[in-house]
Amino acid sequence: MDKKHRKHKMKVVEGKRNRVDFPRKDHREEYAAEVAPPVDVSARRVDEDKADVSTGRTVGYVGLVLGIASLFMWSVILGPIAAVVGYYAYSKGSKTTGAWSIGLGILATLSYFILIPFSR
Repeated sequence: MDKKHRKHKMKVVEGKRNRVDFPRKDHREEYAAEVAPPVDVSARRVDEDKADVSTGRTVGYVGLVLGIASLFMWSVILGPIAAVVGYYAYSKGSKTTGAWSIGLGILATLSYFILIPFSR
């Protein structure tokens, strides 16, 4: 060994050299968590929650309008659509308008099938 290798206690490998990346292959550490910058997740979740509430409210009012319209026209078409839109609004957090949309949609659809025999 020459002086340089003895001083730093490095091995001298004769013959074919294998590539050794840093960190060395005999160490199994993972550095991703220490190197990555911290991420603020709470700010994103608050923004998503606000968007979901406004989406649920808007869809709830659309379902309510469809439910009211289904009482007067196209009951068999607008009624189920109002019920489905109302269920979506209910699942997004707009419980009151979603429930009213579901109720009006079901009422309009059932009243169509019950009252249609009397009109012919």
